Amino acid sequence: MTLLQLYKNSKITISVILILFAFSCGSNKSVIASGVASDKLSAKQVIKQHQKSDADFKTMQAKVKIELIQGDQEQGHSFSLRMEKDKVIWLSASFGMARMMITPDKVRFYNKLDNEYFDGDYKLLSDMVGVELDFMKVQNILLGQAIYNLKDEPHEVSVNNNSYALQPKDQNALIELFYLINPSHFKMDSLQLYQQLKKRMLQVDYSSYQKVDKQILPQYIKIIAVEDTDELAITMEFKSVSLNDEVRFPFNIPSGYKEIVIK
Repeated sequence: MTLLQLYKNSKITISVILILFAFSCGSNKSVIASGVASDKLSAKQVIKQHQKSDADFKTMQAKVKIELIQGDQEQGHSFSLRMEKDKVIWLSASFGMARMMITPDKVRFYNKLDNEYFDGDYKLLSDMVGVELDFMKVQNILLGQAIYNLKDEPHEVSVNNNSYALQPKDQNALIELFYLINPSHFKMDSLQLYQQLKKRMLQVDYSSYQKVDKQILPQYIKIIAVEDTDELAITMEFKSVSLNDEVRFPFNIPSGYKEIVIK
């Protein structure tokens, strides 16, 4: 069964990873998809419209509620999110009890409850979701954009449940990849990635978008990452968001904390 078939048959609305965020603000209007997918559009036309939909801003800040479910364990926390596009993504829990900052070169975080910190590369995030990540992939997931450059290889398109189902013409033998593109605003409805040999699946679903200062941004995102029989689900909902304000990114690892080492 392909990922596309899994999507059609799935009873689960699936989620978004580690720092994937969505936004809602009292003065901003929700965007309800009203477009109708047409089989007249070529893959190149869909790709062009999708790339034009990338949000244009310098900085962003928001409040985000993140819920994580793994096995029988469920946790929910509220965070402050700040971003300088293409440069920094920063998350802070209440009272600074936990804080994360990622840049194109580094992933850093600390946890005051456990007196631990991590200061390294993207291996930790990549291992978590089963897909090799970098800064731009994380940012693109946050903003509802494709994680790979769609112009790097030919794609084919079809209409599936009123979304444009976009996939590489020559699917990688190791990775099966699908994008479902919304016909109204051409952001992603879903990202689906399947690694059959490793029994891994990553799916990111965008159940709603909204308009913030004339930019279309995710409002509610979910991720599910599956490896064999292990499943990690993360949902994120933003309570408020603003763009292009002055923001700071304070981050200092407290002394005496134990380093988390990824082997």
